[in-house]
Amino acid sequence: MTKAANDIRPATFTGNRALQIEEPLIFETGAPDRSGVDITVPEGENRLGGLERRSEIGLPGLSEPETVRHYVRLSRNNYAIDTGIFPLGSCTMKHNPRANEKSARLPGFADIHPLQPQNTVPGAIELMETLSHWLLTLTGMEAVALSPKAGAHGELCGMMGIKAAHEASGENAQRRIVIVPDSAHGTNPATAALLGYEVRPVEVREDGTVSPDAVRAIVGPDTAAMMLTNPNTCGLFEPDIIEIAEILHEAGAYLYCDGANFNAIAAKVRPGDLGIDAMHLNLHKTFSTPHGGGGPGSGPVIFSKAIAPFAPLPRVVAGQDGAALAEFADDVPGEQPFGRLTAFHGQMGMFVRAMAYMMAQGADGMRQASEDAVLNANYIRARLRDVFSQPYGDRICMHEVLFDDHFLKDTGVTTLDLAKALIDEGFHPMTVYFPLVAHGAMLVEPTESESKHSLDQFIDAMRALAKAALAGETERFTEAPRFAPRRRLDEVKAARHPVLRWEPPQQAKAAE
Repeated sequence: MTKAANDIRPATFTGNRALQIEEPLIFETGAPDRSGVDITVPEGENRLGGLERRSEIGLPGLSEPETVRHYVRLSRNNYAIDTGIFPLGSCTMKHNPRANEKSARLPGFADIHPLQPQNTVPGAIELMETLSHWLLTLTGMEAVALSPKAGAHGELCGMMGIKAAHEASGENAQRRIVIVPDSAHGTNPATAALLGYEVRPVEVREDGTVSPDAVRAIVGPDTAAMMLTNPNTCGLFEPDIIEIAEILHEAGAYLYCDGANFNAIAAKVRPGDLGIDAMHLNLHKTFSTPHGGGGPGSGPVIFSKAIAPFAPLPRVVAGQDGAALAEFADDVPGEQPFGRLTAFHGQMGMFVRAMAYMMAQGADGMRQASEDAVLNANYIRARLRDVFSQPYGDRICMHEVLFDDHFLKDTGVTTLDLAKALIDEGFHPMTVYFPLVAHGAMLVEPTESESKHSLDQFIDAMRALAKAALAGETERFTEAPRFAPRRRLDEVKAARHPVLRWEPPQQAKAAE
């Protein structure tokens, strides 16, 4: 507890507040002579072959009740979609039905070993084939690779497929440019650069979308592809995407689409109909499981007819005896897979969760979820537009609404200050300072499953904070968060000098 915090809230003898315990590190709580279990050292031959540890390992010792209390108290310091509204723009905090979790933990799925013979896991392969069928139906595409482990991994997979297509045509050496709009996800240019391409940016026009004329002006025989995020990071659907795809195809280039925001258009728009050649889908974001919590993620990639022959292995393919895993190039005659991205077949747990979500929702339910996501974002936009400023005007948005800091001009309050003040009000902050094209950006994305009541609570808090900022209550913001377990961090120091490992006060001496 800092002195500044004590200035606001009276100190207690213990350092605790009400029933909230000031939780020390587990190393500071435990002692080497305490333990929750007794482990008997087995008699007989030592199977470690002389490699056993000879020094103290320094694990904290706690009784079972102490261990349980420690982690329960830590969990109370977490904020999650199960705790309240989580309006993190560009990262859907998806409602995660417990039935999906229960399905993923069924022994037939959870206990599979990746090296098991295929004939021992027909149910899992059938689920992968069914999931692939649903993804292709939703997207109107030709082939799908389930193996990528996350969105950025999917980007790499899709662009490697495009690169393989250029290599097959003998044009890879001349096609070295990838066009990336400044409204794209930040991983897009990184992915292109990782593959050795030169990234050529294109600015968005005044309404926040990409102009076909701007693309036409820079595309040429050296263009390999364009990476377009749709809906884009400004929360807007690209209305000219079909014309942009046609421009690229006429030039012999391909269109990669960042499908991280597919949850806004699922069962509403088929990417294949838009002229997209490759696109990743975040199963963990669009089809259940909260995103941004450290995983597990899953980023299957869908391919157009032109790129499908180059999709990586392993893949599920339909055979005379049912679905099977294609592990080697000989398993897909006539195709030219560019190789493998991962050792095995992807995140089975995420496949099950996504499939459970799809089966529970059905086509009409997924369409409704997309419509609700857009409705919720526009409800927030409509109720805040008289106070908060919007960089591209008051336009209908998709699943997320973008504000900027223009309305805070001359108040002494910044976007970061407002986000920190939201913590004091009991809400996780929105995404700030992203996308970079908007000054002082505040990107708000409500989960489609949020009720009007919870949206109104968030909106009322946002309006109250804006009113306080405009009224000159600067200290309320610059000192925020005032009521969180920890006060505001020195973010520059935290980034440049992170403390990633606990160090004991005294190093243990090796036992001789």
